[in-house]
Amino acid sequence: MKKIVLITALLALAACDSEASEPAPVATPVPVAAPTPTLPAPNEAVFAEAYAKACPSAEPVSTSLCRSKGFGQEGFVCEYGLGDDEHRRNKTELAPGDGEWVIDAEAACAAK
Repeated sequence: MKKIVLITALLALAACDSEASEPAPVATPVPVAAPTPTLPAPNEAVFAEAYAKACPSAEPVSTSLCRSKGFGQEGFVCEYGLGDDEHRRNKTELAPGDGEWVIDAEAACAAK
């Protein structure tokens, strides 16, 4: 009789262990589409066009360099030179507008 009780207890333990050792169901990750940029990164030509549109009476942009404002922030900070100046002595912000890059004309044009 002791053998039957012992065998029954072992079978019960084996059944419990098999349930406990089964891995928990894993949720399948849902792929998320990467966001597509709506505006191209600003280069010298893009900045020169945005500046000319914001400040039509100013000298044309001779050189520019735009850098991101920082991780998670929209827009760029651009340093630029005007006319024959090959040095980037001026600075302004470039922000996304309605399908184009825009410059705050009040801030950028008044400083010159």
